[in-house]
Amino acid sequence: MPNLSDIADVAEALGGKSVLVVEKRCVAVRNRHSSCRKCIEACVADAISVGDNNVKIDPEACVSCGACTVVCPTEALVPVEPADVELASAAAEATRALGGNLSVFACARMAARREGDPDKYVSVPCLARMEESLLLQLASHGVGDVVLVDGTCSTCKFGGTSEGVTATVESANSLLAAQGSSVRVRRASEFPSEAIETSGRKSFAAARRGFFSQAGGMAKDAVKVATEKALDETLGKQNEKKELNLRELLRPDKDGGLPQFEPSRRMNALDAMDVIGQSVVPEIETRLFGSVSIDESKCRACGMCTVFCPTGALKKSEEKPASGEGSYLEFQLMECVQCNLCADTCLQKCITVSDMIATSELFDFEPRLIHLPDPPARGSLLSRLKSTGR
Repeated sequence: MPNLSDIADVAEALGGKSVLVVEKRCVAVRNRHSSCRKCIEACVADAISVGDNNVKIDPEACVSCGACTVVCPTEALVPVEPADVELASAAAEATRALGGNLSVFACARMAARREGDPDKYVSVPCLARMEESLLLQLASHGVGDVVLVDGTCSTCKFGGTSEGVTATVESANSLLAAQGSSVRVRRASEFPSEAIETSGRKSFAAARRGFFSQAGGMAKDAVKVATEKALDETLGKQNEKKELNLRELLRPDKDGGLPQFEPSRRMNALDAMDVIGQSVVPEIETRLFGSVSIDESKCRACGMCTVFCPTGALKKSEEKPASGEGSYLEFQLMECVQCNLCADTCLQKCITVSDMIATSELFDFEPRLIHLPDPPARGSLLSRLKSTGR
């Protein structure tokens, strides 16, 4: 596990970048036919470029809002300042200072007004940096109210992220409601009274909180987040003399499969939802997880979807149909990040990825079997030539 020195070294090597790019996770790097451009759509500074199996962030243009790291389905863009572990630890401290039932986050613009007690809220560059897993973890630890305080977005350099902040709030609330929780995340233009600075003596610098303080179970849980895995994958690469080509970067296994990873934020969100309670609705529309279906009448059982799936949500199954006809794929909904790469790479266009998911399947450890037909017989070279009229 990378330590704080490692994190600092990587941040320095990246030249002050606030977002770490883990290329092997990016679906556009894995396959040039990927349609995912969520990071570009979320970026308010036109700092991100994707193409030719590459993803780049212009550090000069980047405004460090963190919006791209929230919408990236494969966690290929990882925030460094603040890192997830730092943000979770700071949230635990501030929540404890408020008595444990209220968590408050404020954008840098609101923090600069010095109206809030710096010990009782967490400051982030922009509320676009907030993502569902942390909000759900707060609720799972007994927090009853989560408030996101931001200023007048229309006159802020981050103003274009306001819609994304709203989307995150709505997403978190829908997942909380699905688990029967009464907790809701809300946006506000002012600090709640409990977080107002009243002493007039506290230093604004006190708002800066360090990594890994003794903040209780919430911070301990946070060490599983994406930052550490991303840094672990990236450490050591900064000193390489030659730039890796695509094959060296992705390192296919002996069967041609590309590297896979566990989506840490989504697993943290799922764990939090499980702690909150059992689902009270049969299905839910969400951007965190996806449901895959395959039109068997069009499928040729080529297996390309399993090759490119970044998380292993789709895998070839060892189980055989009782009829002896065809084969199975195993689909694990909890591992599907709705990146759509399976559909993008399907030559027959027979795969559909939906954001409407069954809650029972989300919490089912047994994968769903998807039946595939037997691949079409190729026939002899002579017969194929005759069929084409040659």
